[in-house]
Amino acid sequence: MRSDLIPWKKYSRWIMLCVVTCLFVGCASIPEGQQASKKDPWEKVNRSVFSFNEGLDKYLLIPITKTYEFILPEFVRNRFSNIFSNIGDIYNSVHQLLQGKPKVAIEDFSRFIVNTTFGIGGIFDVASGAGLEKHQEDFGQTFAVWGASDGPYMVLPLLGPSNVRDTFGWVFDLETDILLSYVSDIPTRNTITGVRVIDQRSKYLSASNLLETAAFDKYSFVRDAYIQRRRDRIYDGNPPMIEEEEDLPPAVLEKEENRIR
Repeated sequence: MRSDLIPWKKYSRWIMLCVVTCLFVGCASIPEGQQASKKDPWEKVNRSVFSFNEGLDKYLLIPITKTYEFILPEFVRNRFSNIFSNIGDIYNSVHQLLQGKPKVAIEDFSRFIVNTTFGIGGIFDVASGAGLEKHQEDFGQTFAVWGASDGPYMVLPLLGPSNVRDTFGWVFDLETDILLSYVSDIPTRNTITGVRVIDQRSKYLSASNLLETAAFDKYSFVRDAYIQRRRDRIYDGNPPMIEEEEDLPPAVLEKEENRIR
């Protein structure tokens, strides 16, 4: 693969941030009695980065998100979400084609056309009411369909749960992002990016509160949930049976056992 196809220079600062963060936070210890997983060979470093992200989320992102929710009524916030979701349907349609699913690709593109036309540029989600299902696709999922293995689980600074395949996919997602690539005015682009981040965080704010009050290892729960969710998405909600020797997290194996029964 030609080196100029991957924007290393463009993301060199972010890569350096990852390295510096990992060196800064050090290595956290694994709780006594915690079952190790072959899917998470870098668990000590991952736990450290996870703690770093938790602190950043608690003292920066959550306060900003709560202020965002306080200032803007839910109706207005939902309009922003719908616009971002509508643009995402273009990407979903392309990825469905890349994954060999032309029928679903047409459905996703139809969502974009319907919401752009009758939903006033995507402000309103008319397509869902018309029976057109919403999907979530990205390069990580497309690479998986093409046969790329997920690789070790990893926690990225600022971005959170991932794995080796999805991290490479994330780079390609950024490179093909319309709002990042084609909005030339820097203040406008930064504002759009900030609103997107806060909008996404707002969707999971209540779930975060539940996690904080629950008595379990939060790191393991988030890891297992991520692996399970990615597996479900790759197989469009119908994953094949899992063999125990795959050494997936206990929560994922338990779900599979219940599904088989």
